[in-house]
Amino acid sequence: MANLTHNKFSPDTLALHAGYTYDTQRTMSVPIYQNTAYSFESLQQAAARFGLQELGNIYSRLTNPTVDVLGARLAALEGGAFGVPTASGASAIFYALVNCAQNGDNILYSNKIYGGTQTLLVHVLKRFGIEVRVFDIDDIENSLPKLIDTKTKAIFFESLSNPQISIADTEKITQIAKQNKIITICDNTVATAFLHKPFDYGVDVVVYSLSKYINGQGSALGGAIIERNGLNALIEDNPRYPAFNTPDPSYHGLIYASLPLPIFSIRVIIEWLRNIGATLSAQAAWIILQGLETLELRIKKHSQSALKVAEFLQSHPKVKSVAYPGLDSDPYNALLKKYYTNALASGLLSFEVESHQKAQQICNATELFAVVVNIGDSKSLIIHPASTTHSQLSQEELLSAGITPNTVRLSIGLENADDLIADLKQALES
Repeated sequence: MANLTHNKFSPDTLALHAGYTYDTQRTMSVPIYQNTAYSFESLQQAAARFGLQELGNIYSRLTNPTVDVLGARLAALEGGAFGVPTASGASAIFYALVNCAQNGDNILYSNKIYGGTQTLLVHVLKRFGIEVRVFDIDDIENSLPKLIDTKTKAIFFESLSNPQISIADTEKITQIAKQNKIITICDNTVATAFLHKPFDYGVDVVVYSLSKYINGQGSALGGAIIERNGLNALIEDNPRYPAFNTPDPSYHGLIYASLPLPIFSIRVIIEWLRNIGATLSAQAAWIILQGLETLELRIKKHSQSALKVAEFLQSHPKVKSVAYPGLDSDPYNALLKKYYTNALASGLLSFEVESHQKAQQICNATELFAVVVNIGDSKSLIIHPASTTHSQLSQEELLSAGITPNTVRLSIGLENADDLIADLKQALES
């Protein structure tokens, strides 16, 4: 079987085949290469690989055949140049950001993102001397340009935010970024490539938590960084990115921009995976590959069922408001129709009730919905963000992010939608 590319085959085919040419045993399932190191043909070959004169396996902290298949398959699905899996979504975001910025630089981020990511940006990066500045995802033209200066190295946002369920106007962000030659990083975890392809709208780097919809079973942690085709041209000789254009003393003076390779990804591997080591295991990669094969089918049902649930909640007298872009009345419905395949909006939604106490009571009263902080599972999940996933945020940050103490977040699974509606109905009315 020839190695597949995104230029020739449809995404549902790529999810099953891309990145894997049969091994010597002709196994249909991608093998799990459960090993840490690799035997070189000679010392000279080992030296050539360490010197980047020859590409190949050295040590599984850097590369592993099972993990490499996953990276290649994700890149093919996104229409990207290269994919680097990591140990978790958090590590993928961290590596992507520090690949752009260092002490004295700044990063811009959307006000509507996952709470754990906001903590990483606002508090953890601060300890590295990296400043962060927040822009309003609902007022991009007025809030984003004025934050940019010569030290701005990346613009980060979520294509479909968790738990606010807001949709970014991706083209507005990328147009501003391109005018200033700044790398854009989009977290596409909730939408996945089957609903939205950020590269089609000018994004430079896509990051994922693979533990969510792509895995689909809540059975493996993983993350990924995928760069677009042609990103080298933005980085080469760009004064914003001296780390790529000046000699790296930790690698014998290597200048990344001189390599005929996807340099953003190569630097992630030999700078961050090599030195910090948040590497995805071969077994986790294999588990995630199994989920990826059925993602197209699952994301459709997640989305279809979520719309039915959202319509029910919108009609219930004890629900004050529902956030789900699939609803015609939702403020992000127009952006959904512009950017998302068949106007499907994933299985993630949230709603507001009359009080903090009622929100918590609903979470505890459901039978089918499990109280879980994950999303994208085959089983339906419920959580109260203000007291869990976003509990680190201040009241001001919660308000800016559009989260109140009365917010309940749902991740709609693959159960019968009528059963889920009946469960929410009894919880609301109990």
